[in-house]
Amino acid sequence: MKYNILGYLIGEGFSNVFKNKKSTGASLMIMWATMIIFGVFLILSENINHFVQEVESEQGIQVFAKDEATDEQIKQLGEEITRIEGVNTVEYVSKEEALDQMREKFAENEDLLEGYEGENNIFTASYVVTLTDLNLNTQVQEQIKQLANVKKITNANDVIATLIDFANGVKIITGVILLLLVIISIFIIANTIKLTVHARRKEISIMKYVGATNGFIRWPFIVEGMIIGIIASVISIIVIAIAYNFIAQQMVNSHFMRTVGISLVGFSEMFSSIIFVYMLLGVGIGAVGSIISMRKYLKV
Repeated sequence: MKYNILGYLIGEGFSNVFKNKKSTGASLMIMWATMIIFGVFLILSENINHFVQEVESEQGIQVFAKDEATDEQIKQLGEEITRIEGVNTVEYVSKEEALDQMREKFAENEDLLEGYEGENNIFTASYVVTLTDLNLNTQVQEQIKQLANVKKITNANDVIATLIDFANGVKIITGVILLLLVIISIFIIANTIKLTVHARRKEISIMKYVGATNGFIRWPFIVEGMIIGIIASVISIIVIAIAYNFIAQQMVNSHFMRTVGISLVGFSEMFSSIIFVYMLLGVGIGAVGSIISMRKYLKV
């Protein structure tokens, strides 16, 4: 019996979708357009976050050891830095490697560095430290300063602060856009389904008169909204995938992208999260919109 009722409610929901072609088409078009806009911002946000993460991974704190520190003490310093919470990688730069790096920077005037080899090497051994989270930058630096045999620390605090602000700004903007688009979609679905409900108001009144519960009357319309949301989601995902793959291919092959060394997130990497978000939005917005549109007609 319960199975028959469930089948009837779902069947009615599907029937409503195809029975009301004009309202269904209008809902699909508007919801599809809304989801496309959301998808653009979602993918843009993913790529900006990816870019920020790439830059973050290159932002290091350089910790210089004291000149009088022995090799054993320098090694111990590296081990102590590694154990600090928030440290991602620790790369040792010897005095010789530091000299080679300076030679690369002064390639045209390399002769200025002649005579600094061996015992005359004036450069200091150091460690380049990257972090798991740039927000821990100040905290990690304070702990490193307390270690023995630390001569000085060089960093890019201004760059790190800018990156943190930028990443936080992207998250806030994306969240606000998502909220606005969800509200707009719910409003659109609610008003569209309200037309269907209004057209069947006499039928609903009769059903209530003969004892049908609000839930029994409401569920076919909820199913209708969910179906519209799912169809809009599928269409949006297909369009977004085709457009993004085409645009990404053109950008990756461009001279600018190769010059700056920026990579884009592959659509396959975002596919599972996009499907989850889109289906959640489609089903959720469709269901909520339907419930809102039914309130007026289900009042006792």
